[in-house]
Formats: sequence, structure tokens, C-alpha cells
Amino acid sequence: MKIRYTFLSGVMLGLLALPFAGQAADGGDWKRGRVYYRFVCTDCHRGGSGEIPPTSRSMAEWKAYFQAGKHEKGKMSLNYYVSKPFRESIKTKNQAAAKFIDVPAEQLWKDVEAFVIRGAKDGDAPAKCN
Repeated sequence: MKIRYTFLSGVMLGLLALPFAGQAADGGDWKRGRVYYRFVCTDCHRGGSGEIPPTSRSMAEWKAYFQAGKHEKGKMSLNYYVSKPFRESIKTKNQAAAKFIDVPAEQLWKDVEAFVIRGAKDGDAPAKCN
């Protein structure tokens, strides 16, 4: 009887954790962040300065980058690229921007950050752009 109770407790705990499987401790959903990064961020970088895979930086470097919040060598706020106005401006040509149009910018920011930190060269799952 005790074995059955322990087994059922483990199954229940596992089922409770499923909705949070992609979420980092800080509330970022790295899976959504991966989609946004690959289809929005990488889309722009292909035409400009070239792709910037998560493995191009360490976890500490990505954390510092997000903390500084500067993009294009300090010319633009990094927040702009997850903002609803930005997503609105590209939604007709970018399906990921359209798909996540109603996700609050603060959440999308955490999602992208969770993905690049997880995918950093010293992260849990080093990731390329494609």
C-alpha cells in the first residue's frame, strides 16, 4: 500500500509540473522565447549585422546585456523589440510577431531572456539560430 501511495504522489507532482515545463525560475517561458527569438530577432539580424546565436555569449554576458537593455550599440532600447507597437508594425510579414501580439511585453522580455540564457554557450542547452 505504501508503494502505491508513493507512486501516485509522484505521478500527481509530475502532472502538476507539466504546465510549467518551459518556464524558468524567473517566470520566463524559454519555449515561447525561442520561437520569438528565432523568427523575429533572427529575421532582422539576417538582413543586417548577421545572426547572433545564443551560443555567441555566456549566460553572464546575456544577463548583463538584458540588464543594460540597449540594442544597436546603445542606439535603441532593447524593450522596443518586444513591445506591442513593434510587433504591430511587423505582424503582417512576421507570423511569430502576430502570434504573440497579445503577450505582455514584460512577459515576452522574460521569455526571450530565458531562451538565450538557457541557450548560451555555457547554458543548459546551447542553441544556434536555426
